[in-house]
Amino acid sequence: MKELSYEEYELECKKREEENEIYLQFFEDDLKEAGLSDKTIKNHYQNVEFYLNTYLLREEPKEMVEGCYGLEMYFGYFFIRKCMWSSSATIKSTAASLKKFYKCMLKYHKIEEKDYKYLCFNIKESMEDWLRECQKYDEGLY
Repeated sequence: MKELSYEEYELECKKREEENEIYLQFFEDDLKEAGLSDKTIKNHYQNVEFYLNTYLLREEPKEMVEGCYGLEMYFGYFFIRKCMWSSSATIKSTAASLKKFYKCMLKYHKIEEKDYKYLCFNIKESMEDWLRECQKYDEGLY
């Protein structure tokens, strides 16, 4: 991506946030349709909204689909060091939220099957590493 001025960056982030709001509405509607409790829906929504609108936009305004490929840095570094609420449990629950969200995006043809499969594979293969990193961080080993 080309270097953006601050104004261009702000405009791109606003555009991404507006797109993400549409995706999040699809997601929320699907969760409601599945009969989940309001509390569960709120937790999933907040986990995904933070990932999309905070993490994916922090350095450059990335599109939602790029989030399928950003989990290593998110869970392996950013989440455990920058989010006060990070724990083994929140890593697992946030990963579950992201899987649900991206499965919904696949259902509505907003991502391709290869994107979703990569995300699921990455979560499965990397979860233990992320949990270990979180434990090390919590124990002050960094």
